[in-house]
Amino acid sequence: MPQTAQLKTQLKALKLSGMLDNLDLRLLEAQQNQLAYSEFLSMILTDEIETRNMRKVKRLLIQSGMGSEKTLETFDFSFNPSINAAYIRELATCHFIERGEGVFFIGPTGTGKTHLSKALCHQACRKHFSTAFYSFHRFFNELEKAELKNQLATLIKKLIKVDLLVIDDFAFKKIDAKSSEYLYTIVDARYAVKSIILTSNRAITDWQAVFPDPLVANAIMDRIAHHSYQIIIKGESYRKNLLPKFQNA
Repeated sequence: MPQTAQLKTQLKALKLSGMLDNLDLRLLEAQQNQLAYSEFLSMILTDEIETRNMRKVKRLLIQSGMGSEKTLETFDFSFNPSINAAYIRELATCHFIERGEGVFFIGPTGTGKTHLSKALCHQACRKHFSTAFYSFHRFFNELEKAELKNQLATLIKKLIKVDLLVIDDFAFKKIDAKSSEYLYTIVDARYAVKSIILTSNRAITDWQAVFPDPLVANAIMDRIAHHSYQIIIKGESYRKNLLPKFQNA
């Protein structure tokens, strides 16, 4: 149909790919169901909105730096009864991000801390919040590399601006004075405005030991602990369930 071909050319020129990809199907539906013009228009506009939404979520997920995607849908809550599934799903509404609050996941290795932090990060992307996910080591390594390339101010600005900052394995090892000052700058600027998620194998009372200066440590701890939810996870590593089981001969 010449009119359909012309319409496709116009949609392509306007970069309305959601409408373009579904046009034939929607035209067929409109004919079969004798839809009103307004109903047909609403359908193809919904297609365009959904396509743009999916594209934006995909872009935010890539920008987050999470790597492999971990979601709430793929998290096995049954393996560890110490995890309150209802509480985690409440956090997944991302209201804590709207309020500029923080979340700490604290517990032994392999108990689901990283998966849960990535799952909340994933939920944030779905709701169009910008996110940045770092391991403790990569966080400070990126700051060091940025300084060497004279790009430190740009990176710190990004880390301050992002809606949700996640640092995995927080307090993994001691850091130097310069690194602690960078962290203070970021934490201070984000305080009560932007959200942060920290996971750690160490108790909060042990975190101060990784900083060289007690005063800077207290200032950082005071800001990140205020308005934050602390979730203690107990139990053995989930990875033990994945080990091959051998039977005696």
